[in-house]
Amino acid sequence: MHEYPQKTNAHRTAVSRFRRLATGIALAACLALTSAPVQAKHLRRFFNDRGNILISDQFNNRVIEVDPQGNIVWQFGVGPTDFTAASIIGVNDAQRVGPLTLMAGTGTPPDTVPTCTDPAGCPDNRVMLVNRNGHIIWQYGTFGVTGSGPNELNTPTQATYLPDGRILITDQANQRVIEVDRHKNILWQYGTTGVSGNGANQLSDPNSAELLENGHVLIADEGNDRAIEVDHALNIVATFSAGGTVSGMAFASRLPNGNTLLTDAGNSRIVEVDSTDTPVWEYFTNTESGSNPAPSPTRAIRLHNGNTIISDQNNHRVIVVDPAKSIVASYGNLNVSGFGTSNTSQGLFGPYDAKVIGDYTGLTPPFDFDDDADDGF
Repeated sequence: MHEYPQKTNAHRTAVSRFRRLATGIALAACLALTSAPVQAKHLRRFFNDRGNILISDQFNNRVIEVDPQGNIVWQFGVGPTDFTAASIIGVNDAQRVGPLTLMAGTGTPPDTVPTCTDPAGCPDNRVMLVNRNGHIIWQYGTFGVTGSGPNELNTPTQATYLPDGRILITDQANQRVIEVDRHKNILWQYGTTGVSGNGANQLSDPNSAELLENGHVLIADEGNDRAIEVDHALNIVATFSAGGTVSGMAFASRLPNGNTLLTDAGNSRIVEVDSTDTPVWEYFTNTESGSNPAPSPTRAIRLHNGNTIISDQNNHRVIVVDPAKSIVASYGNLNVSGFGTSNTSQGLFGPYDAKVIGDYTGLTPPFDFDDDADDGF
C-alpha cells in the first residue's frame, strides 16, 4: 500500500479555493441559455441521480445517462447518422463533473460504420465540458481538425477531470498524455508527440490515464500491452501486464486495496492484479452463448459495492458483474447493435465507456469529497 502525504493548511486552502471555483462553474452552467439545443435531450427529470449510469454510446455518436432500469434520462448527441459538431462523434469516454459532463470525441475511423461515408473517416478530436442543456462551456481541440499544435488533438480516447480543475487528456494518435488547464495551456506531458515506442518517455496508442492518490499517473499503454505508473518527472515506477499476458491494454485503474484492474481487450478479459502483477481475479466477456467471439471490452470499473461495470464494446452492451462473476445487470442487447430512443433495451452501438454517477471507486474523483487527511483527494 502507498503512504499518502498528509494534507497541509495550504492544501486545504487550495481545496477550498477550488470548491469555490467548482461552485462558480456549476452556477455558470445553471445560468446558461435555457433553450435546449437539439443535441441535448432531457427526457425525464432524474438527471444526475446518484446510481444512474453514464454511457459513451460510441457509434451512436452520443452520451446517454440511464437510470438503473435502462431508461434514458439525458442525452447529448443526435444519433448514428449525424456527423456534425452537434454530436460527439465516436465518443470513447464520459465523466460526470458536478452538473457538467466531460466527454472525449475520438471520431469514427473509415470503413467502420456504413453511415460514415467519408473514405477518410469522420473525425471529431474534441474534449469538452457540456452542461445539462447541452451547451459546451469549455472545449480543447477543434471539431474535425486533426493535429498536435495548440488546441489540437488526434483521436482523444479519454479525459480525466483532476481535483485542481485541470484535465488529463489521453491523445492516442499523438502518442501522448497531456495535462491542460482551463486556459488550454499544456502543463505536463508524458509521451513524445508523434513517436510510437516503448522507450523512455514513449507510448504506443495510449488509451487512458488516471491520476493516483500518490500523485503518479496510471496509463493504459494499449499498443505496448501494458499499464505503466509514471511520476511527474517522467519515470516509470511500476508496470502491469498480468505477467505479460495482456493483449491490448484498454483501461487501467487503481483499486482501494492497492490492486490494479486491467481491461485486456485483446483477450476479452478483465483482470485484477496485485502489486507484483499476479492475477487475483478475472472475467471473460466472450463465454456467453451468442457472444461475439472477440467483443474487445474497453472499460472495466470496480464499484463501491464490489461489483464491476464493464463496457463490452463489440457485444453492444454494458454489463455489471458481481465478485462471483454473475451478471447482475445488463444494458443493450448481446451482440446486436441498435439505437435506443427511450431505453437501452432498444439497443446500443459499440458502447466504449460506462460509469456509475457518484461512484469514483478506483477512479480519479473530480473533487475532494471529504477534505480529510487520510487520502490524496
